[in-house]
Amino acid sequence: TVFDEEYPENLRQIADPPPVLYVLGEITGSDGDAVAVVGSRAATAYGRFTAARLSRDMACRGITVVSGLARGIDSCAHGGALEAGGRTIAVLGSGMDRLYPPENRQMAEKIRRNGAVVTEFPFGCDPERWHFPLRNRIISGLSLGVVVVEAAARSGALITANMALEQNREVFAVPGNISSPKSAGPNGLIREGAKLVSTVEDILEEFPHLAGREAAAARPLPPLSEEERALLSQLGSEPVGVDELIRLSRLPSSRLLSLLTALELKGLIGQYAGRRYIRH
Repeated sequence: TVFDEEYPENLRQIADPPPVLYVLGEITGSDGDAVAVVGSRAATAYGRFTAARLSRDMACRGITVVSGLARGIDSCAHGGALEAGGRTIAVLGSGMDRLYPPENRQMAEKIRRNGAVVTEFPFGCDPERWHFPLRNRIISGLSLGVVVVEAAARSGALITANMALEQNREVFAVPGNISSPKSAGPNGLIREGAKLVSTVEDILEEFPHLAGREAAAARPLPPLSEEERALLSQLGSEPVGVDELIRLSRLPSSRLLSLLTALELKGLIGQYAGRRYIRH
């Protein structure tokens, strides 16, 4: 409860902290140094890559990444922190036994072992639409600041950003393509005074006790063959199609697809529509 010593201090400071917080996993004192990363469920490859990269870089500096376990940007934020061996907190808009989306159950179990899954909703509560604005105040309340990666002009991520302002938290935004509807949210926030973010240093310099913190060594890559390393070097933040990879690697299609599958199983790349691949 809000009266217990274990209750997160950042959350206790907001105007309307949840009286009861259900926790799967553990919230520690180090989670006071937390930054939220939020954005669109239907994220672009650019948004997914950026969310994962920023979260990975923050986790390497001992910062806990907070998000909402939703599809898209949220999942990439949690995944980036986990890949770096860091801590992350997922905030649900449902009871702990009604985890949503259901395909993220495996990720929730990983988060339990490296942070916490939390909710203010008791067991048996479904993920109702009106729960999510309430959930968003907890995401921002647990954090020192909120980073919006991609969001439409009207979206839950912007609700989280507005709640962060009300809670006297910092608001950051990643600039996006001016012709993309998913960039309307962060570009609008920048126009209104949010800090533009291109690297993790842009975030850290707003918090004196975090600025200049050295990055810990990221989790090493799993063992890779020479072919896998060469293929991985051909991938970056923009999706690359199979035909282009065949041209670049000069590998037969059957061998290329086998290597791509192996890299995907190792969590190093992701596949998008049209058999296009991106590096995580």
